[in-house]
Amino acid sequence: MQTDMITLGDVTITRIWEYSGPVGMTPEAFFPEGSPGTWQEHASWLEPHFVDPGTRIVNGAIQTWLLRSEGRNILIDTGVGNHKERPYSPFWSRLNTGFLDNLARAGVRPQDVDLVVNTHLHVDHVGWNTYLDGRTWVPTFPNATYLIPKADFDFWNPANEHKPMFGRGNQNVFEDSVAPVHEAGLTRLWEDSYTIDANLRLDLTPGHTPGSSVVTLESGTDRAVFVGDLLHSPVQFVDPDTNSCFCEDPAESRAARRRVLGWAADQGALVIPAHLPGQGAAEVARDGSGFAVKGWAPFATNSRDAR
Repeated sequence: MQTDMITLGDVTITRIWEYSGPVGMTPEAFFPEGSPGTWQEHASWLEPHFVDPGTRIVNGAIQTWLLRSEGRNILIDTGVGNHKERPYSPFWSRLNTGFLDNLARAGVRPQDVDLVVNTHLHVDHVGWNTYLDGRTWVPTFPNATYLIPKADFDFWNPANEHKPMFGRGNQNVFEDSVAPVHEAGLTRLWEDSYTIDANLRLDLTPGHTPGSSVVTLESGTDRAVFVGDLLHSPVQFVDPDTNSCFCEDPAESRAARRRVLGWAADQGALVIPAHLPGQGAAEVARDGSGFAVKGWAPFATNSRDAR
């Protein structure tokens, strides 16, 4: 039976949907380094969940992973958020979704959240850090500590005047979704690695952004890794050298992807990216110069399928 919750060791993992569907980009636009032949070769399982066979538009998901570990509620990434002005990422501008209702259906209110993990600070990973209260952006999760990689905090802080490969795609994001929680004294800026608890650890995997990170779960005999934007599509399992168009350092991105997928294959770990629609996560095995999907997680393919 498909579900929105699984248990690994002493940790439960619940999928909280914000959006699932087309993301307005063809495979060639989203993954300019990739070969169109790869998508055609694997069409039997990439379609229809990961690419629409009619329009050839990539499908993606915006979702948060709710972890319950050692008595705490932990959110991994917070999506796009509502009412955010995104002039250079118009697909994600001024959304009005029922994300908090979906979180409530999982039994968690904003005040119940203990930790928020932002794997990096792109527009689609930090939006629900804050909500609009009148004309002011305020922390959505007032009792939480927000774990933010310092490298990304510094890179995306407009005061530092960095010139990202992403261009202006992240405009307003730091100001409305990062600065308010920092100014409220709710952030913890970490470097290199950070132990969340006995089951969970954060590690830097720079490349996609300077502070991109993964969360490794090791509990009992179970293993999983929440890889953020280390990959956006399962086509990157079979061709791990293919980057998305949003990677700041292509060489580092490829190296990080191969390293983490290699560990997952060797450990039998579930790979849980930020944006996979369909069943959302997979176990992988080494296969020649790349990896193959060994088995999909039992997550529902969309929120209506969950029971």
